[in-house]
Amino acid sequence: MRKRVAPILGAILVMGGLAAGGSWWLMSPGTPDPDVADAELPVPPVPPRLAQSDEYERCLAMLETDPAGAKAYAEVWRPHGGGDGSAHCAGLAEIALGYPAEGAAALEALAGSSTAPELARASVFDQAVQAWMMAEEPEHAFTAATKALALSPDDPDLLIDRATAAVDLGRGPAAVEDLDRALAIAPRRVEALILRAAALRRTGALDEATRDIDSAIALDPDNPEALLERGILRERTGDRLGARADWERTISLDPDSTTADLAEQNIALLDAGPALAGSGQSAR
Repeated sequence: MRKRVAPILGAILVMGGLAAGGSWWLMSPGTPDPDVADAELPVPPVPPRLAQSDEYERCLAMLETDPAGAKAYAEVWRPHGGGDGSAHCAGLAEIALGYPAEGAAALEALAGSSTAPELARASVFDQAVQAWMMAEEPEHAFTAATKALALSPDDPDLLIDRATAAVDLGRGPAAVEDLDRALAIAPRRVEALILRAAALRRTGALDEATRDIDSAIALDPDNPEALLERGILRERTGDRLGARADWERTISLDPDSTTADLAEQNIALLDAGPALAGSGQSAR
């Protein structure tokens, strides 16, 4: 349905399930983060439309190549009948410029006040969810996802996004409940299986987690996040050689990714000895 943004699944958790580390961007209040500015916007190939006008289309088209220009355009247009369209474009431009919290707040407020159709409003709430996660604000993300689900309760993407925030908040059972619903609707969603495996692992249900991760890898054998998680589960159950093999495979598949960085850290912890193995890192 939507073009997913990888970092929405990127809550970094300690491998032993003892603590949460946060998302893949570290933000300072009021300071644009170049990594966020360079990241993909939480925008699907065809963004949800809250209005219809040539100005709206022109503003949205500027986001990828000239977000500063898009923001300026939206601000000039707003007092001249810009309405929801200018507010939506301005919020997305904030995210593109490296201010995800400001953009998320604007999008959430817009989705709550707009008179657009419910599915379009739910999609804008979900854009806010993803921006809140970029800003390391999972509590706000969880709240925005709940508002989105009130409008579109059977959307598996929304359920997965709320579960991602729940995992980041340490709410494993809530995450599993949402992922159960998502997988009942879309049983072949690999990211849902990986996330549920991570949530189950954190609750100590290693056998159930292993079943989920095995199902994910059966569907997508070269998925780096699935291999990273399987390595963690293998290490937790004493299979250190299997864990190393999975993490080495993760690195070879996507060597410049954050997932590969986490796999390298896990291997380093494994090499450091039994006292530290088990406190490595997962992509969620």
